[in-house]
Amino acid sequence: MPTSLRHLIAALCLMGLSLCAHAQTLRIVSESWAPYVYEEQGTLKGLDYEATQIVLQRLGVEAEWQLLPWKRCLLAVEQGQADAILDIFRTPEREASIIYPDEPMSQIEFVLFYATARPYPFNQLQDLQGLKVGVSAGYWYANRDFRESELFTREPAASHNANLGKLLRDRVDLVINDKRGGIFLTQQMGIQGDVSHHPQVISRDQLYLGLSRRDDMAEFAQRFSHELRHFKREPAYAALSARYNPAAKAQQVSASRNAATR
Repeated sequence: MPTSLRHLIAALCLMGLSLCAHAQTLRIVSESWAPYVYEEQGTLKGLDYEATQIVLQRLGVEAEWQLLPWKRCLLAVEQGQADAILDIFRTPEREASIIYPDEPMSQIEFVLFYATARPYPFNQLQDLQGLKVGVSAGYWYANRDFRESELFTREPAASHNANLGKLLRDRVDLVINDKRGGIFLTQQMGIQGDVSHHPQVISRDQLYLGLSRRDDMAEFAQRFSHELRHFKREPAYAALSARYNPAAKAQQVSASRNAATR
């Protein structure tokens, strides 16, 4: 068989394998974390969930979604029960088992939330001495001093809602959460008047769609990153982002109340 023909057959076989791989359903897991990904009346919603769905549709890839506690999400990817995990932080340790697209889904800022009736002063970590801070089980926080400080106690909760519930019941003194996510969640729970947050940022980080470290995923990660970056430059993404902006939502509620009183 001529060499050129062997090369052609090999190329066609590889193309076929690639197409088969792309035709498979991508199994994605994540933990509910409004406004990025969450379930409402049996329907998945959220900024990063919807952006991911749009990008996958453009790439011709179908997705099968499952919301789980965060530690189970990590285990599902590690054991091959899931192909991807949405809204994961990028760490050197995780790169051994997860491929990260170059483009992140979202930028986030972690701040401390407190019960409005119990405003603990906070400007630096030393101000937390002797306090109990609610954290999310299995989450990685970029601020090493916050992660390792022995000045205060870090108490994990099963969910972000549970953390805020513990805060209102005085079972923890403060809760760390993404600012946008925390504000959005207090609005969802109807407790925005009972919970406030400190302006001081504990850490900044990025959320990614992490992919299982398989040979066929490296090329897909590049395609996903390219399409996501392109989508973020479109007016459709700006509209999507605004829809999940809790500050804008609060302004709309305030405007509607003012209109009702006039």
